Amino acid sequence: MTNLSAAQLQIIENARQYMIQILDNETTSHDIGHVFRVEKNAVFLQQTEGGNLFLIRLATLLHDVGTPKENEIGGDHAVYGSEMAFDFLKSEQQKYPETISDADISAVSSIILSHRFSSGQKPEAIEAQILQDADRLDALGAVGVFRSVYSMGSLRMLKCLTGIDKGSSKKTVYTKDPVEGFYAYMSYKPQEIPNRLNTETAKRIAKERLEFMELFEKQLREEND
Repeated sequence: MTNLSAAQLQIIENARQYMIQILDNETTSHDIGHVFRVEKNAVFLQQTEGGNLFLIRLATLLHDVGTPKENEIGGDHAVYGSEMAFDFLKSEQQKYPETISDADISAVSSIILSHRFSSGQKPEAIEAQILQDADRLDALGAVGVFRSVYSMGSLRMLKCLTGIDKGSSKKTVYTKDPVEGFYAYMSYKPQEIPNRLNTETAKRIAKERLEFMELFEKQLREEND
C-alpha cells in the first residue's frame, strides 16, 4: 500500500468524521456502512490497479455526502456531494496548505461527480474508475441483495412521507408487489454492473458476487411460486 504522510492521514480522518456527521441519520442504503465498504473495496482495488491513494480515499469517504440533500429536495446526490466535498477540502487546505493542493481538491470533486451508476459516465482517470468500481461492487453479492431490499423499503417510505419520487426506480421500487420489484431489479442493475466496470480486478470480484445473487433469486422464486 502506498505510504501516506501524517498530514494526509489526518485529512482523511477529518473527511471520515465529516461524512459520519452528515450521514449519521441516513435511512437509505447510501449510509455510513456503505461508505466504509466502498472505502475498503477501493483500497483493495488500488493495490492492484494503482492510482493516487490519497485522492481515492478522500473521494470514497465523501462520495455520498450529498444523499441527505437529494432525499430532502430531489436532484442528484453526486452533484451535491461534489460541491460539498470541494467546500470541505478547501477548508482543510487552509489547515494543511502544503498537503492538499487546488488540483487535488478539483480531482476529488470530479471523481465524485462521475461516480453514480445512473449517470452512465466512464471516466478516464484511474482514481475515478476505482471509485465507480468500488461503489458498484457494493450492489452485488449478499450485501447487494440486502441493500436492494433495504433501499426499496426506504424509498417507498420516503415517497409516502415526503412525496419525493425516484422516477428512475418506478419499475422496481414502486411495484405493487415488492417481490416482483426485486425480480425486475435483478434483471437490470446487477446484470449490467459487470459490463460497466472499469478494472479487471473488479470484474473478477463482480462475477463471483453476481453468481451468489442469481442463486438467491432462484431460491426466492422457488419459495414464492
